[in-house]
Amino acid sequence: MSNRYAIILAAGQGTRMKSKLYKVLHPVCGKPMVQHVIDQVKSLDINEIITIIGHGAEKVKEQLGEDSQYALQAEQLGTAHAVLQARELLADKEGITIVVCGDTPLIKRETMEALFKHHEETSAKATILTARADDPAGYGRIIRNEDGFVEKIVEHKDANEHERAINEINTGTYCFDNKMLFEAIRNVSNDNVQGEYYLPDVIEILKNQGETVSAYVTNNFAETLGVNDRVALAEAERTMKKQINEFHMRNGVSIIDPDHTYIGPDVTIGQDSVIFPGTTLSGSTSIGFECRIGPNSEISNCKVGNNTVIRQSAAFDSSIGSEVAIGPFAHIRPDSNIDDEVKIGNFVEVKKAVFGKRSKASHLSYIGDAEVGADVNIGCGSITVNYDGKNKFLTKIEDGVFIGCNANLVAPVTIGKGAYVAAGSTITTDVPGEALAIARASQINKENYVGKMNKKKK
Repeated sequence: MSNRYAIILAAGQGTRMKSKLYKVLHPVCGKPMVQHVIDQVKSLDINEIITIIGHGAEKVKEQLGEDSQYALQAEQLGTAHAVLQARELLADKEGITIVVCGDTPLIKRETMEALFKHHEETSAKATILTARADDPAGYGRIIRNEDGFVEKIVEHKDANEHERAINEINTGTYCFDNKMLFEAIRNVSNDNVQGEYYLPDVIEILKNQGETVSAYVTNNFAETLGVNDRVALAEAERTMKKQINEFHMRNGVSIIDPDHTYIGPDVTIGQDSVIFPGTTLSGSTSIGFECRIGPNSEISNCKVGNNTVIRQSAAFDSSIGSEVAIGPFAHIRPDSNIDDEVKIGNFVEVKKAVFGKRSKASHLSYIGDAEVGADVNIGCGSITVNYDGKNKFLTKIEDGVFIGCNANLVAPVTIGKGAYVAAGSTITTDVPGEALAIARASQINKENYVGKMNKKKK
């Protein structure tokens, strides 16, 4: 198989987005457009990926990191000029180069693989990815000869009535013989209204040299969508969301209301799990088998075990075990590790805490910077007092501890195995195992107080 290279065009500013955020960094289903493209390209057998960067170059490099090499297009003078910036990295290499726009987040690896295969099978020097559009207005039309190869590309404004009736359009994705691409691109002229160098002109140059130009038709017009404004961004979001949700449903996940469920492209969900309306699953989240998630829950970058229920709650950057019950209205903050059979109940907030098996915090508690052992019961309204205004400190609650309601555990402090903390206590020193800790003022009852108070008022 020939060497394969990829050039990602990601240098345009995207003025129609009307945004301070560089166009290809606008997210679709939670991931920047250009990252979608890079992820699909990476899954092919590619020797080198070159991303052409311009506006927002440093932010694009920060996003993509080592997924790509980079070439700078300091001045945006058209798509051919953009590709030309990769010449020092690629020009002398044998192989096939695919050119993809960084604002086409819906393009799939299967389509690009088919484009490569068609290019090789037809022994072409250039192959255009095309699609059939219900309304081709505004697109360049593909004119084929009697042998089915590409004769030329005619832009809509230049097309005659017969050519405008053709619905096969240029999507802007191409495969080229790498060396011929860089030889031909030097001959592209900017003698046009915009004064720019256009990549489709390479096709005409190759045709004039007697080279074969072929076209591969994708059967999915939607995946060729280029995002140039917020309307197209919303359309891409809608299309990708539908694809992702259908993928999970076909793999055994019940999504009660797909129109109001938002699942990121890197999320995995086990069979027989049920996702209720208003739920957002994002990042590298994985949900186990037979879970119940939602309604109105947000989970990001979490690993969730099997048979776990999360209702009307939020969880971020944490690990949640199997047969756990969370919510309603709980908040699992980053770096929490919740073991199997734990209950995190109504209005409980957990932050950077470990919960051992079968432990419970059922109501109105804050547990932060804590190590909670197994079989611990934390009563309603109890908190770990972890912050002194400058530093955070650790609370350790060992196995089998019972914390009464409205207890304050002032860190750093350790509650020993099997100990009890009386309701309403403020604990400032360690509690030995099996001990009962009471830290509250003695109760005083003043007889007939109310009557005396009322006389004074009169």
